[in-house]
Amino acid sequence: MKKVLIPTKLDKVVSEILSAKGFTVVQDMETPFLDLAKANPDAEALIIRSEKVTPEIMDVLPSLKLVVRAGAGYDNVDIKYARRKNIDVMNTPGANSNAVAEEVIAMILAAYRKLIPADISTRAGKWEKKSFMGREFTGKTLGIIGLGHIGRLLAKRASGFEVTILGFDPVISKELASEIGVTLTTVEDIFSKADVISLHVPENDVTRGMVNEKLLSLVKKGVMIVNCARAGIVNEDDLRKFKAEKGILYCNDVYKKDAEGEKSIADIADVMAPHLGASTKEANFVAAKRAAEQTVAYFENGVTTCVVNKGVPDGLDAEYQHLASILAKLARAAIGLETPLRKIETSFYGNLHQFAKWMTAPICAGLTPEFDPYLNAKDAEEFLKGRGVELVNRDVDDAKKYGESITIDLIDAKGNRVSVRGTITEGNMMISRLDDFDRLYLDPKGNTLFFEYKDVPGVIAKLSGELSAQGINIIDIRAPQNPKSGNSLAVIKTCSAVSDELVAKMGALVGAVNAFQFKA
Repeated sequence: MKKVLIPTKLDKVVSEILSAKGFTVVQDMETPFLDLAKANPDAEALIIRSEKVTPEIMDVLPSLKLVVRAGAGYDNVDIKYARRKNIDVMNTPGANSNAVAEEVIAMILAAYRKLIPADISTRAGKWEKKSFMGREFTGKTLGIIGLGHIGRLLAKRASGFEVTILGFDPVISKELASEIGVTLTTVEDIFSKADVISLHVPENDVTRGMVNEKLLSLVKKGVMIVNCARAGIVNEDDLRKFKAEKGILYCNDVYKKDAEGEKSIADIADVMAPHLGASTKEANFVAAKRAAEQTVAYFENGVTTCVVNKGVPDGLDAEYQHLASILAKLARAAIGLETPLRKIETSFYGNLHQFAKWMTAPICAGLTPEFDPYLNAKDAEEFLKGRGVELVNRDVDDAKKYGESITIDLIDAKGNRVSVRGTITEGNMMISRLDDFDRLYLDPKGNTLFFEYKDVPGVIAKLSGELSAQGINIIDIRAPQNPKSGNSLAVIKTCSAVSDELVAKMGALVGAVNAFQFKA
């Protein structure tokens, strides 16, 4: 009889389902987690909410095979250490989405109508009606950064207020966005035009501190920003700087640490809550039910659909997954980071063809930081389908002798296409082709600038001269030609990253038809 340890408060449905299937359930939210784990070393599964599953916890549970996070986010679990211990980690994506979407609406209304200070004042016996003149949400422009489960539900819930909805998501198709009443645009455009901005992206190296001085300088006076995603997305010091000047209303439900104590954001938050996004009876029930059902399916039928830290199948070098991600990221940069996609076409040559499905998740992770590379092919397919992006794995002709290589094409809503091919040679990744520019033989690591231009003399000199003027060293230069179009491609590897402004300036200097920077 398998034992499941639940060190958290979850709806009773979790124990009912598990017990009915013959599992031994130990649910105890009072005993300290580590002590509870030590007392139950035979536990084979953990079901948690926000509890941290550290290496120490896993080390005292030698029989542990599965950790289920009843919710979407799982940054409280050391998934890499779990993989080394051969422990699968699952989440229950979407279980809390509606609860978070509704919380955003609640925060918007509370802030606009000043309900919290009005409540405090009225309870104190005061009658300060004139002090609490509010605003209406109806008719405003709502900007949603991230159109995953929560972002799309928020758009649906907010539509009843007859708002104009602007959205940004690096993957969702223009057609699907239109279906849910969202006009796709850039992050900068949202911060310039929206009356209310709601954040729904994960915190990672790309999104950390994204709401910074640059974006905050664009906002209208009186804008409201709602953060029910992750604390690190907002640069608190920059928000503090613009708070008074722009009259920003800030609603916050996420913190660097979920615990008692002073909160660094307290002086600039108009509405604060103790990470209540998923704290509804309905969300708790759904998360508990899914966690139990997934646990049963895992042990009874070997179902691993929601495992977020899967390994690599026998016969596949993990570096090819990394290559697939890099190729997707490069193609994304070439077609435009904010260009809505319609279709992805892939070709896997040689022995890689049998591992096509294992490449889908890395490709999604390369397209957008919103997708976690530890998720599996089914998750990736659902992710793309949910954003209206078609995925096609093409049949290949190995007579072309491309060896173990990968080709990825991205097609946007207008039918424009970008195609990249790469392989691994002598243990190193190599980009062999970008569109019709063949024989690149480019190591993608580091900082690389790309400028496609009409082939005329002196272009390389102009580009290198501009970099020199900025004190930026050039590590490598190559300039393949496309005889069909008469264009050349300047590929310049630099010692450090270059500002977007400088890339645009250099592109304009040489009349580039496409100019972008890529960092791997």
